[in-house]
Amino acid sequence: MKVINRKAKFDYQLLDRFEAGIVLTGAETKSAKAGQIKLDDSFVQITDQGVLLINSFVNPYKYADNRSYDPQRSRQLLLHQQEILSLTKKMEAKNLTLVPTMAYTKAGRVKLEIALAKGKKKWDKRETIKRREQAREAARAMRQKV
Repeated sequence: MKVINRKAKFDYQLLDRFEAGIVLTGAETKSAKAGQIKLDDSFVQITDQGVLLINSFVNPYKYADNRSYDPQRSRQLLLHQQEILSLTKKMEAKNLTLVPTMAYTKAGRVKLEIALAKGKKKWDKRETIKRREQAREAARAMRQKV
C-alpha cells in the first residue's frame, strides 16, 4: 500500500523528509492498509499533546462497527523527542510548515512520510506546470522520431 499526496508536491517546495508512525485504531489500520486514506488538504501540527495529523480522511472499514467513528479526527504521529525539537526550531526560524507527503506500510505497520515545506507562490505553480508540459511535449516528440 502506498498513498501519495500529489497536491503537496504542487503546492509546496518540499525540503527535509521524515518518517513517522501514526496511531490508528484496528479498523483504521485495516482501512489504511487497503489504501483507503486521503492526505489531500491535511497538515501536521506540533502541540502540547505531541505531533498531530489534522484533516486527513481514513475511510471507514466496511466490516467494522462504525456508529461512533469520525473519519476526519486528529491522529497522533510518533516521532522521537529530538526530531520534534529540531522540527520546531526549523519551522520557527524559516517560517516553514509540515505537510504529509506519503502513507505506506513498512514491516506490517502504517507509516507516514512528512516533509518540511515552504509554500509556493502563484507564479511558482505556473512555472511548475510549464516545465511539466515542456517535458511531456519533449517525450512525445522523442517517441514520434523513433
